[in-house]
Amino acid sequence: MSVSRALAAVSGLAFIPLIFAAPVSAEVADINYVALGDSFSSGLGTADYDDDGCKRGPAAYPELWAASNAPAAFDFVACSGATTDDVLNDQVSALSPETNLVTITIGGNDVGFADVITTCRLGSNADCDEVGEQAENEVRDVLPGLLDQTYGAITEAAPQAQVVVLGYPSLFELGPCGVGSIGEVKRERLNQMADVLSDTIADRATSAGLTHVDVNGTFEGHRVCADEPWINGTKVPISESYHPNASGHSEGYLPAMAGAIG
Repeated sequence: MSVSRALAAVSGLAFIPLIFAAPVSAEVADINYVALGDSFSSGLGTADYDDDGCKRGPAAYPELWAASNAPAAFDFVACSGATTDDVLNDQVSALSPETNLVTITIGGNDVGFADVITTCRLGSNADCDEVGEQAENEVRDVLPGLLDQTYGAITEAAPQAQVVVLGYPSLFELGPCGVGSIGEVKRERLNQMADVLSDTIADRATSAGLTHVDVNGTFEGHRVCADEPWINGTKVPISESYHPNASGHSEGYLPAMAGAIG
């Protein structure tokens, strides 16, 4: 073949449409993934929901991971407002011996973290400190047993699964935050409580032999009061407040989850 004819043949390839997608790896193709948990897993805060009752939506990190990885099976049962009891009664049934990947965020609703934020938003510094201390006592005294029971039920129902327990980020940046925002003293107190909660979750998940993911570092510089927050401040509807927004899921939780999967 002459050089000119060879070049013509090669250049012609540029006009052939690329119809073949990249193959899914064998490892991902064999994954049966179930996403459990509360609003931080369901996607509340992203303002885009397929299920208005549980506030599950396509911008939530489990949906994003499944959409980009095409696992063999995906069951999304996380639900806004869920407690450990809800996971045990309504979500663990989605697991089976064939399940080999589970993700979960849970524990915040068991200790009334949403009510603590509301009190701190509307009350005094002393009110905020009082409810924060009460919640921390529950985190230390009550939550460990609830988490142990929940993690045990998950591993019993899906004994072959890698269970990825994702924590909660501290919600606030400190420093200037604009007119009408939660004061810095309260923000610091709420961050302290979130740290106690996250430390307890990490301790119990690790003790259960599960994969724990601390998302605090991922959200650093992108909390409420940041120039580009990945967590909503106070907004309407109020239920969207103080939850990861779409960027919080795509830039915060998703890479944290993906980096933890063995």
